[in-house]
Amino acid sequence: MSITLWGWPTPNGRKISVALEEMRLDYVIKPVDISKGEQFDPAFLAISPNNKIPAITDPDGPGGAPISVFESGAILIYLGEKTGKFYPADLRRRTNVLEWLMFQMGGFGPIPGQVHHFLDLKNEADRAYGLARYDKENRRLYGVMDKRLGAVEFFAHDISIADFAILGWVWRHPRHKVDLAEYPNVLRWWNQMNARPATKRGLEISFT
Repeated sequence: MSITLWGWPTPNGRKISVALEEMRLDYVIKPVDISKGEQFDPAFLAISPNNKIPAITDPDGPGGAPISVFESGAILIYLGEKTGKFYPADLRRRTNVLEWLMFQMGGFGPIPGQVHHFLDLKNEADRAYGLARYDKENRRLYGVMDKRLGAVEFFAHDISIADFAILGWVWRHPRHKVDLAEYPNVLRWWNQMNARPATKRGLEISFT
């Protein structure tokens, strides 16, 4: 039985489509068109009460019973636990994965998201302060990632769900006006991830 991915082609949606492809799980996509407010539909709110995409429903959950999961970080952890892939059993290694997953969830997601918001404002007076503030912090986060990737191949040494989480937001680097050439280690990692067929499928699959 297939997992259902409720989502839309956003950074958070792409995290999960990449993970599902990399883990070789059967899944179907249930589009949730956030431009039309479909995230407020009662059927979707029943599985994602915070009206945010993505969410998944898995008919073959723990103990063989169905389960729904919302919040992209929780979904990645669930899928890692379910498959035993990209989520190490060793506590030390797993903690490293969780550190970088939380780095993404708490910072490198909310911050570039604010950059996107202020870039889209038409009134220069409205956008100037917010854009300057969040663009500076966004670039600081890119610097943190670049330094890390200068020391290791992937964020938690081996490829993991942390890479899938961060990838979804680096995927939007053109939208938040970041030239990856300024962060050569991030660029190396970005190209390496995109060379993986499963990751490429996850980034390109249609949500519509």
